[in-house]
Amino acid sequence: MITDPISDMLIRIKNASRVGHETVTLPFSELKFSIAELLMREGYISSVVKRGKKVRKTLVLGLVYKDAGVSALTDVTRISKPSRRVYLHAKDIYPVRQGKGLLVISTPSGLMTGSEAYKNKVGGEALFSIW
Repeated sequence: MITDPISDMLIRIKNASRVGHETVTLPFSELKFSIAELLMREGYISSVVKRGKKVRKTLVLGLVYKDAGVSALTDVTRISKPSRRVYLHAKDIYPVRQGKGLLVISTPSGLMTGSEAYKNKVGGEALFSIW
């Protein structure tokens, strides 16, 4: 039983990209699907495919590699965990890695990047940062 499915998803993506896999398969959930779509929009994932029937749905994510097989994803840090939730006001949102990274925030308006949340003046739960 997985107690933190978001961390499991992020670590599977990170490990698959480090080994050089083209795709990674995950158990499906709506939150994971939303996160995958956001990562695809930002260029960390090339494709998001939902597969399976009602009982065994899975997500198949295509990974992005730059020149010479270097992964677009370097590292990921989980900020808010089941044991410790971290909430940020809009004024407390700062760039990750001098703007080279991405902060993912769960807001009342849905999942957003840190820069989108800052522009919309919306705070929320800081899920993770990725670079």
